[in-house]
Amino acid sequence: MIGRFLTGKRRLQDLLLQKDNRFCADCNAPDPKWASANIGVFVCLKCCGVHRSLGSQISKVLSVTLDEWSSDEIDAMIEVGGNSSANSIYEAYFPEGFTKPGPDATHDQRVKFIRLKYEHQEFLQPSLRIVSGKSNPPKSISKGIMDSFRITSDSQHMEGMVEFIGMLKVKVIKGTDLAIRDMMTSDPYVILKLGQQTVQTTVIKSNLNPVWNEELMLSVPQQFGILNLNVFDYDLFSADDIMGEADIDLQPLITSAIAYGDARMFDDMQIGKWLKSNGNALIDDSIVNIVDGKVKQVISLKLQNVESGELDLELEWMPLDY
Repeated sequence: MIGRFLTGKRRLQDLLLQKDNRFCADCNAPDPKWASANIGVFVCLKCCGVHRSLGSQISKVLSVTLDEWSSDEIDAMIEVGGNSSANSIYEAYFPEGFTKPGPDATHDQRVKFIRLKYEHQEFLQPSLRIVSGKSNPPKSISKGIMDSFRITSDSQHMEGMVEFIGMLKVKVIKGTDLAIRDMMTSDPYVILKLGQQTVQTTVIKSNLNPVWNEELMLSVPQQFGILNLNVFDYDLFSADDIMGEADIDLQPLITSAIAYGDARMFDDMQIGKWLKSNGNALIDDSIVNIVDGKVKQVISLKLQNVESGELDLELEWMPLDY
């Protein structure tokens, strides 16, 4: 037992001796002796105090030399790879003119930066943001993000074969104020496309505010890309008319789901967010939640390239081991 503990501590010390880990991940102060075990960074004493104030659900702080580490915590630190790997996630996008605090930064400057960096995740690529919940954080938040980010780069495929990582249940709930394509109304239906898969709702006759509450299932490949949504007006004697479209970014849902692992182990909580922007069809920010042991995301979309129309959906991530 003692031998295993010493071996683990030696692995941690070897990681600390790597060049990028000899300086604090947050202020670049030399010779950090503390670490955030679930984020995967080494920090100095001054930044360590700020990390502690965030709470262990965001940053679990341990001394490299004084505290006892579990083998899982050490493995998580090593798999993240240290400060450079973690900062490539948490410091991916600094706003123009923004300056990272240095070793001589005041306490207030450290607090502001560290909260923005880890709690609010302001410097992540937006689609990778994972909002930590009230309890039971994943063993390594950084590793979870990195694992999901690597999905499209590390997989090896046999020619002609597609490997799947889970299932996506899409509940098409309702449409609102859809466009008129017939004389006075439309006969709408929804088509969803993910990779080579296409699924379709039923047609609802003569209704610009249709309620489907219809569940459609899609397999999610390792290279999952964007979920494409199109609304059409069914015509018996001519080609169906388009009634709007939208692209759905699946990265926030799948990234946060993979980062947290088995959702059945967690209380109801918010774990991620797809942010509204000028570049997407969201009406409001779309939250990813764990609800009754399931990872779900409610989405309200303003249909694009059409004069009017909104659509409400609910996504549910279903890992293959369910």
